[in-house]
Formats: sequence, C-alpha cells, structure tokens
Amino acid sequence: MRLDGLIRVKFVERPNRFTVKFHYQNKDDLGHLKDPGRLKELLIPGIDLLVKKAPPNLNRKTKYDVVAVFKDQQWVLINSGFHSDLAEEAINSGIIGDLKYYGVEKREYIFGKSRLDFLLSLKEDKDIPEDMPPKMLLEVKGCTLVENNTALFPDAPTIRGKKHLEELIEGIEQGFASGVIFLIMKEDARVFSPNFKTDPDFSCTLEDAAQEKVSIFPLVFETHLKDNSLEIKPWKLVKLIFKNQCI
Repeated sequence: MRLDGLIRVKFVERPNRFTVKFHYQNKDDLGHLKDPGRLKELLIPGIDLLVKKAPPNLNRKTKYDVVAVFKDQQWVLINSGFHSDLAEEAINSGIIGDLKYYGVEKREYIFGKSRLDFLLSLKEDKDIPEDMPPKMLLEVKGCTLVENNTALFPDAPTIRGKKHLEELIEGIEQGFASGVIFLIMKEDARVFSPNFKTDPDFSCTLEDAAQEKVSIFPLVFETHLKDNSLEIKPWKLVKLIFKNQCI
C-alpha cells in the first residue's frame, strides 16, 4: 500500500480520543485520529506526524486525517482506516502460508452478534488439502505497542475485541476455520504476546482461542517514506508467546 500527499507536522497534544492538535506552517491545526488505542508511548509533544488533507465534508470538524507517527527511527501507522486494506494485501501476498488457499469473499461479515472483518472462501485449486473448511472467519487488529522487542495487544482494555474472539471460537464449533491477524506496525517487534497487564480478559480469551484452533497471525509491517508518500507492506510473521498467566 502507498499513501500519497502526506504532510509532515509536529504533534502538540491529543485533546480527546479522536482529535490531535499539531503545528504546521507557524500555526496549530487539528486532525482526526482514527485509532482507539491510548498511544501514550507514541504521541509525545514535538514528535513528527504525517497527516493528509481530508476530502471536503461539511460535517467534519477537522480538515486533516492523522496517518503515522515517527518513533524509534521508523514510521508507525496510527490510522485504523487502512487496516482492512493492509490485511487483504497480506492475504493476497501469500506471506501468511495458512491463508494461501483462501480468498476474500466478503468484508465486514456479520456473524453472531459481531461484524467480523472478513469472510474468506477456499480458492479453486486442486492442491487444496481435503480437510480444509470451505469458509474462514478472519478478524484484524492493529498493534502499535512494542516493549523490549515484544509487540503487545491491546494497549487499552477492549470488550469488543474479546467478543470478536468468542465469535471466532463459535465459528470453529460451527465448522468454519477462524483466525485473527495482528497488524504489527513497528519493525522492531521480534515476538508477539497478549497484553495481560492491560487486559487480562482479552489475553486469556486469546489463549482459549488458540487452544480451540483459532489461527493467530502476528504480522510485522515495514514502512518507507519517500518524498510525500508512505509505503507500507507486509514483512514477516513473528513468534506468538503466551505467558501462562491465566487460571
């Protein structure tokens, strides 16, 4: 994925969950932040941001969308609006071996009481193993918190995320394959672990999901900025680690 027309600015503050104040051309302005996380380790006064002018919309209070932040010598995507596109790119790339037999049938698929990110279907391929379920439920989560080379999710409690995992487990019981991709947006991640300290309920549910054969794909992305364009592409899967803190 390549994002064009980006503007480099300085972060000032985050007045509320969805708004960022930044400094550009000797004045302050506001941008919309589409990321539910706390991002406290990223959004530090004076740090560089990439923003993009939003299409004209009379209902908007801001003229810009926040795209990425520069931390630890790398650009980190902090806009969840691109997550589904990035996940579909990863599915089609073949970098996730277990997904190579599937293609996207539908985005935002309603299952149970949740809207999951994808419904996948088996491709028409004679080499597909006979025991593979014909349909797969797939959820996507963005991960920006990395501590000591360990990617951690979530960075804030997520009741909705826990519910998604429960739906994926139910999908297994109904004959679907199920999986969740964690889009890790910092290249310094070497392993992935659920963030038990921040959200033990989600973390233990993720461990339960793994035991119930829900596939978990922690995928690191790399980013490159050239001129006013940011390229983001899938790089590598990293090891999943559970710390056995669940009863």
